[in-house]
Amino acid sequence: MTRPPNPQRPASPRERSPTPQRSRRRFVQALPAVAIAAAGAASVAATRQPRADIVHIGVAAAGGGHPTTWGGSPGGVALSFGWVEEALARQSTRVQWHFFPGAGPAVNEALASRRIDLAWQGDLPSIVARSTGLRTRILLASGVRNNSYLSVLPSSEIQGPHQLRGRRVAVLRGTNGHRVASRILAEVGLTERDVRILSLGSASAQAALVAGRIDAAFGGYESFTLRDQGRARIVYSTRDRDPALTRQAHLIGREAFIQSHPDSVQAVVDAFVRAAAWASEERNRDQLFGIWAQAGIPVSSFAAEFDQQLLADRNSPLLDPFIEARYAIVASDARELKLIGRRVTTADWFERRFLESALDRQNLVSRWTAFDASGTSRFAALASAPLRSVPLRSVPLPSVPLRSASLRCSSWSPS
Repeated sequence: MTRPPNPQRPASPRERSPTPQRSRRRFVQALPAVAIAAAGAASVAATRQPRADIVHIGVAAAGGGHPTTWGGSPGGVALSFGWVEEALARQSTRVQWHFFPGAGPAVNEALASRRIDLAWQGDLPSIVARSTGLRTRILLASGVRNNSYLSVLPSSEIQGPHQLRGRRVAVLRGTNGHRVASRILAEVGLTERDVRILSLGSASAQAALVAGRIDAAFGGYESFTLRDQGRARIVYSTRDRDPALTRQAHLIGREAFIQSHPDSVQAVVDAFVRAAAWASEERNRDQLFGIWAQAGIPVSSFAAEFDQQLLADRNSPLLDPFIEARYAIVASDARELKLIGRRVTTADWFERRFLESALDRQNLVSRWTAFDASGTSRFAALASAPLRSVPLRSVPLPSVPLRSASLRCSSWSPS
């Protein structure tokens, strides 16, 4: 698909977060600020300014490339095409993007301390924050049904998660990948106490696996990189299993910011929905993976992750019954696994008005099909769309004026 008009965009400043351990410590320290913010919520109406001077958007990933971007979400498309900047420029509003190697826990800290206003984040970290009293609203889905994989060395005797007892296993604690890993262990009769968990981001986990410092690593689509290089085997995948084992991501915002600056929030949601529509078109598949690859994950990894799956199912922004059910179950799992200290309700967490407005004004009300709570049945018949297998080959980056590509960094982190 030809690149839409107005391809040029101003470079946005980037910020990286502290380590995951420091982030979690600072998040706890920042919690008193949440109470202060809640106490001042009554004054929001008096200070309401529909358009903000600047919007700070966090990304629960280290990102990669020059300038920094990220893959696996329509948000990365919106960033690469400059659609968020374009939408906010109509309001004379600037945007600043912040990338967090500490992933979801680091984003929680930044939201609690009001250093960012909106964020792309995974399901579990946002639920952890909600359990502490952080007041946020989920605005749309952005990268859903993400699979998880268990990788081992080619010479390893491990053939699946049932053989992990006593083994050294990498997974980044506090992320949505952490919850799925715990659930996978539970399905084979194991708990985290039965294995030796090392909290490592994907880049560190891959390095540790290759060096033989760990026995196995849970990860996402970046797992295909080592597999394709012949340096690892994937012995377990959530692919083609219960959708309940997949991971979801979303665009979330601080409640006070949403109430104070609804026009700016709408502009960002508009850009994300526009990107979701573009990323859902099968004719854009090769170009989409090329854009995402600028963050450092090879095109072949995205091709493997999305093979025989409709882009529209993975890039849908809908907050449908499947998403509602997943977040409720993740909250229940987090409590059961003692990842949070109290029960969390999710039914009233979703703020749909911005998404509904964007879908209506962009004539996209019927673009995506909602799934039921199980994630296996559609509410309406889906127009036939070709499912095709993308060859695991290098796909040239799109011939449109995107951001500079850098395929050397491999610093994806689960959100």
